[in-house]
Amino acid sequence: MAVTNIIRRTASQVVPFAVRVIGRTQNYHHRSSALLSTVVNRSAASRNYFRTSTPSTFHCYSTKRPSSDESLLKVIQAEILCAEESEEQDEVEEVPEGFPFKIEDNPGQQTVTLTREYQGESINVEVHMPDLVTGDEDENDNDADDSERANQSQIPLVVRVSKKNGPSLEFGLTAFADDITIDTLAIKDANVAEDQIAYEGPDFSDLDENLQKAFHKYLEIRGIKPSTTNFLHEYMINKDGREYMMWLKNLKKFIEA
Repeated sequence: MAVTNIIRRTASQVVPFAVRVIGRTQNYHHRSSALLSTVVNRSAASRNYFRTSTPSTFHCYSTKRPSSDESLLKVIQAEILCAEESEEQDEVEEVPEGFPFKIEDNPGQQTVTLTREYQGESINVEVHMPDLVTGDEDENDNDADDSERANQSQIPLVVRVSKKNGPSLEFGLTAFADDITIDTLAIKDANVAEDQIAYEGPDFSDLDENLQKAFHKYLEIRGIKPSTTNFLHEYMINKDGREYMMWLKNLKKFIEA
């Protein structure tokens, strides 16, 4: 009987102790699980914050074209369309029969070169872009002839007449419709050093009138006459349109690159 009571007292003491130990162990595991969950959640939150607050290196530099470039491209494209609608840059001037010169026209250049041989002479003509007149110029000039010419389109030319192993004559001309004026006349000698200043004669307009007429005839015989310059005038207007179109397209390519 006494032994039974001892066993009962011992059991009553051991069971609560075991319960307390198990409870503490469960609480420890619960707290550990909660702590681990908190750490994991905070770590994930930290990673999410880092991802959202730090920009990706793939998006540091914008590849979008600036709005100013887009606006410029639109204006250039509109100008190209306008130029394409013009008939001038599409026209190809047919060289008239009997035209005395060979035409050398290089795209991208603002001049055209004419060449020919005439009785042992080499004739070279440099034709520049036309000076177009819009009709807005002042017409209150006292000289009627000068006023009329001021309101005409014109093309500048440089004519060089050379002979073998000798100097050359160089004329500066202005070609109007059905009329050619000689602005300058000089003798060019290839043997004269560039640092030497050669005497080039008086102004052409100061020469004797008969001498002026004789030089006009001199050039006419060599092919520099109104029928030639009138064709060149139309040719250069068309070239101006073609070169302008090429210039616009090159601008567009540069902005788009």
